[in-house]
Amino acid sequence: MTDGQFTNIQMIGPKAGGAPQQVILLLHGYGSNGADLLGLAPYWADALPNAAFIGPDAPFVCEMSAMGYQWFSLREIMAGAPLADGLRRAGADEVAPVLNALIDDILERFNLPATKLALVGFSQGTMMALHVALRRLEPLAGVLGFSGMLIDPPSLAAEMTAKPPVLLVHGDADPVVPYASLTRAESALRDVGVAVDTLTCPRLGHSIDDTGLEAGTRFLQHCLSSAG
Repeated sequence: MTDGQFTNIQMIGPKAGGAPQQVILLLHGYGSNGADLLGLAPYWADALPNAAFIGPDAPFVCEMSAMGYQWFSLREIMAGAPLADGLRRAGADEVAPVLNALIDDILERFNLPATKLALVGFSQGTMMALHVALRRLEPLAGVLGFSGMLIDPPSLAAEMTAKPPVLLVHGDADPVVPYASLTRAESALRDVGVAVDTLTCPRLGHSIDDTGLEAGTRFLQHCLSSAG
């Protein structure tokens, strides 16, 4: 695999057959792969029968496990680097053009407007979804983020070019990405005028539960159907 490129992209659906009328692009977490998060598709396919679910492996082989992939390095952050926020920002900036190019290619392939593509992320995938969606020229349908955080909130006011609706879901027992990241992201997004809702999942760790999936279903149905 060549670092910095997508070499494995899988797609499921649409369940109704035919060309996709909507696309849900699933961005997995650190050390995982596209097939893992693509496992959410069966939960949402009945509610979104005209949607294609696309799950790419992130562009970089994971530094901690050659069996998984990463959007950007966490090695220094895990080692306790004092500039963790800056390292996340630098990593997100490096891979953002690659993710933007993939989004553009998907929209062109299926002849869809940006408002018919939603991003769903988990953990590091949520970080990338928010980072990219808020800086695109045309707003996407929405961002559904599980167990993640917002990278570099102070930059938003100056850099934001789009305001897609956002739903953030987080377990209050998350040992990996602190639960406090939810309220920090919500506050920062509201400050710049983004329509953001949040859901706390009690006693949930770094994972996705049925409550989050059900809320995600409603969010995706709404933002993909209401978008022009």
